[in-house]
Amino acid sequence: MNRVSFFIDGFNVFHSLDSNKSYYKYKWLDYSALAKCFIKSTDTIADIYYFTAYAEWNPEKQARHKLLVRALTMRGVKTVFGKFKRKEKECRLCHRIYKTFEEKQTDVNISIKLFQSAYNDTFDTGILITGDSDIVPAILAVKESFPAKQIGLVIPIGRSADEMKHVCDFHIKMKQEHLKNSQFPDSIVIDAAKNITLNRPATWK
Repeated sequence: MNRVSFFIDGFNVFHSLDSNKSYYKYKWLDYSALAKCFIKSTDTIADIYYFTAYAEWNPEKQARHKLLVRALTMRGVKTVFGKFKRKEKECRLCHRIYKTFEEKQTDVNISIKLFQSAYNDTFDTGILITGDSDIVPAILAVKESFPAKQIGLVIPIGRSADEMKHVCDFHIKMKQEHLKNSQFPDSIVIDAAKNITLNRPATWK
């Protein structure tokens, strides 16, 4: 049986949904269900890793994100956290310097986990869900060191990922149908006796 592990670039997927208002409603995304869209009946899912970071300066965004992470944990998805770093940038129009936040570590975390998992022989096929070409060196390293292993790519909706396509053994385009069929229910019961539930954020409807 073919063991499949998924390595999901959370921000890459989120921004693909955030860039199109018609996709906002798919942010309450069950990645364990999504992973099943891209395997064969003879495959078994070994691990699902979700790589992300909390926007700690924005309590509302962080609260929504924590709800999603908690729901994913209940589905057996393993979250690997990076962090945001404060950075100064120059406005292209007025040339003023402004402060913003830049997500760090995700591509490094994915690269390390991909190679580590290959080394530990926990998968036969590793599937990346991303369009980030920064992970290309890690893919090439795994293919050189472990030639028997297959590396596949699921391209987030609205992305192209041409460079990634050329180094992976196969690629699949994420479609709206995959997102629609991989949503958490609006309310997830955690403890029925205590009436504790996780609810889809209002802005994700």
